[in-house]
Amino acid sequence: MKQTPTSQPAAHRGWRAGLLGAAALLLTACGACEAQAPQTAVQQYGQLKVSGNKIVDKNNQPVSLAGNSLFWSNPGWGPYNDYYNANTVGWLKNSWNAKIVRIAMGVEEGGQGGRPYLFDKAANLAKVRTVVNACLAQGIYVIIDWHTHHAEDYQAEAITFFKQMATEFGDKPNVIYEVYNEPRPDGATEWNNVIKPYAEAVAGAIRAIDPDNLIIVGTPLYSQRVDLAADNPITKYSNIAYTLHFYAAFQPHQQPLIDIAQKALDKGVALFVTEWGTVQNTGAGAPDPVWTEKWMTFLKKNSISHANWAMVNKDEGASALVPGAPNSGPWSDSYLTASGKLVKGYIQNWNGTATPTPPTPQPPTTGSTTKVEAESYNAMNGVRTQPTTDTGGGLNVGYLDAGDWMAYTITVPTAGTYRIDYRVASLNGGGRISLEQNSGTTFLGTVTVPKTNGWQTWTTISQTVTLQAGRQDIAIGVPAGGYNVNWWSFTKVNSTNRAASSESVATASQPTTLALYPNPTQEQLTVTLPAADGTLQLTVFNAQGRAVISRAVAGQPGAQQLRMPIAALEPGSYLVQVSGSGTSQTSRFVIQ
Repeated sequence: MKQTPTSQPAAHRGWRAGLLGAAALLLTACGACEAQAPQTAVQQYGQLKVSGNKIVDKNNQPVSLAGNSLFWSNPGWGPYNDYYNANTVGWLKNSWNAKIVRIAMGVEEGGQGGRPYLFDKAANLAKVRTVVNACLAQGIYVIIDWHTHHAEDYQAEAITFFKQMATEFGDKPNVIYEVYNEPRPDGATEWNNVIKPYAEAVAGAIRAIDPDNLIIVGTPLYSQRVDLAADNPITKYSNIAYTLHFYAAFQPHQQPLIDIAQKALDKGVALFVTEWGTVQNTGAGAPDPVWTEKWMTFLKKNSISHANWAMVNKDEGASALVPGAPNSGPWSDSYLTASGKLVKGYIQNWNGTATPTPPTPQPPTTGSTTKVEAESYNAMNGVRTQPTTDTGGGLNVGYLDAGDWMAYTITVPTAGTYRIDYRVASLNGGGRISLEQNSGTTFLGTVTVPKTNGWQTWTTISQTVTLQAGRQDIAIGVPAGGYNVNWWSFTKVNSTNRAASSESVATASQPTTLALYPNPTQEQLTVTLPAADGTLQLTVFNAQGRAVISRAVAGQPGAQQLRMPIAALEPGSYLVQVSGSGTSQTSRFVIQ
């Protein structure tokens, strides 16, 4: 095991980004309690199975999962499938509270240029495996979808594919097979003579390898006519549910489709909404919040799981992300479309079962504290952990350099003033902690780390901030490094004790004046630099940590603006670092 360093850590070389599984933290009235990692969705619900017209968990209780569908996997369709990565899965699980992710593996649509599965099996299989393994690591469910409107034309290929998936992942309760996305034709004849025989053939191949994981079967008319499947359900194999798709702003998908779904439920079949949207069935238009709410009420009432279409930055109403949004989180709400914001709220607050929502926790009383282990981040850049000799043992976070950060997802039950305590150690001092939100574009304040004369000689420093109520992302940024962090904590305070600290106090500074506009951008970035009496060094790093722009700028008594052409840079996420004259500040921007 790595030993505690006896000298200041060497500079971290390059940026390292990735998601690690961690708990979403709840600030409750628990009097100096430590946040505990909750069960994952799969630990909580276990093996899913069909019981009557419900999908039930390991305890035979009805369960309703909420999550997201990815866009078509086709590698030839540009950036839209770049979200097939572990970062996306981790962010959806930790920030959105998603309990299921759907893989929409394109089969033939797009042809040679689109590179769907039939034209590029290796690339599509790699994408599928990446997302499945990420879901396994995060402990959430994953739908492997044969995403086509003509599955019966590719039955042999479907059997080969699903046998391979069952062989690789069939022993994992996380995995769900969707053998047909959306059959186009309508009618009982289509179901009885085409869709059902195809589904039975593929289900038989899966069941020969995997006897129990859930199988979902598409239904006629783009998976709307679940009533036709209910009239003649598949009985050869168990644990079969039926696909229902809807788009809330499309009138035929409103009360008429709810009535069809209810008929199917009344006939005793289980439904699974593997794709739905807030907009028109074409994917275009604005969200319809009224009918979205009616559908959510129907799904909740009937314990029906659902995955929203789609986690992508395509320029259309159904997309969760705006054009130009990076393919690597964290994503602040500024990156979300109107649909994305609406859907995020539903997924974050989905209860998961048809039982009543538990009572809302009472807000923390003044003086109650929630302690957060520093290593329990859900995303980070550039940090490492090591054993600590501080009270309680465990791990601390170290090797912190300027530009590093750690992101957490928390729920604040009530708005108000909080004292933030940081447990730190530093041989030489001079480092700084920046408390940030909105992907590093909102700064709540900074605090200076004192010299403690050792990397395992610990003290507690504090700052006071105002937090809004609700689930939110918050990060510890590192404007200047050279220190370790063991834990940090939130304490609700009032106006008379807001300056209190257990050992030493440092006052939070005013928000930084470093600002970037517009963001996202395309050809030019306006950088507002802080006041300085000496030379400032401005450096722009790409996502791989390579400096792509570096220049010295003469400081001014007040803030100054610098217009910087960036058209020559590739689209993606970048970090601006400004240092010198006693300041070191960072902010991020995106090039579309």
